[in-house]
Amino acid sequence: MTRQPLAYARPRPGAQPPYLHPDYCSTAKRAPAQALVPLQHTLSEVTGPSFSSGWAGPDIVDLTRPDKGEALGQRIIVVGRVLDEDGRPVRKTLVELWQCNAAGRYRHPTDQHDAPLDPNFTGIGRALTTDEGEYRFLTIKPGAYPWKNTHNAWRPSHIHYSIFGPAFATRLITQMYFPGDPLLADDPIFNSVPDTAARDRLIAHHDPNLSEAEYALGYRFDIVLRGRAATPLGP
Repeated sequence: MTRQPLAYARPRPGAQPPYLHPDYCSTAKRAPAQALVPLQHTLSEVTGPSFSSGWAGPDIVDLTRPDKGEALGQRIIVVGRVLDEDGRPVRKTLVELWQCNAAGRYRHPTDQHDAPLDPNFTGIGRALTTDEGEYRFLTIKPGAYPWKNTHNAWRPSHIHYSIFGPAFATRLITQMYFPGDPLLADDPIFNSVPDTAARDRLIAHHDPNLSEAEYALGYRFDIVLRGRAATPLGP
């Protein structure tokens, strides 16, 4: 029997962060000041991209050994699935991540945080999902860092994600956080999502079955592209 797709369900109010969140100061500069103008999608936006040709580059799934050395910090394995609103896997789509190193510093010229750079850690990964919609990365748990949103503001440990669904128009950018982080309670980006259940979908789950004994801790972070169980958007 052919499985019928569920009717599209819009996210509940509060399940996505608003454009303007005063506690997150930089949203005042980028939030729309006028009504949004809808743009019709073209054929290329609703039917692509296809990553099968490899134009996005080879997979980078081990961030701990980019060259000859090994990155410093606590090794973690992050596994998850990219799903549509019906719970179906999004196959062969691109998952990209970027993050700071274990000391809380990005390898980027604009990051002038007084923390050491790790010559063996770039903080960049990418992979195509499997036929089951699954991705897997081996990386380093990122450190907290100050970000000057307010006096003595610190970002909790997090990993940035960029995920493509079946088309460019379904690209999602979000952040993954870690369970039990005491900085989450005061983080305005995390707390810009009003709905508690939706906010909790941004927190990875520690999964002992994914851990490798005496080597790396395992975390699971599934990503839903839209619908009532959608992963909240983030910067």
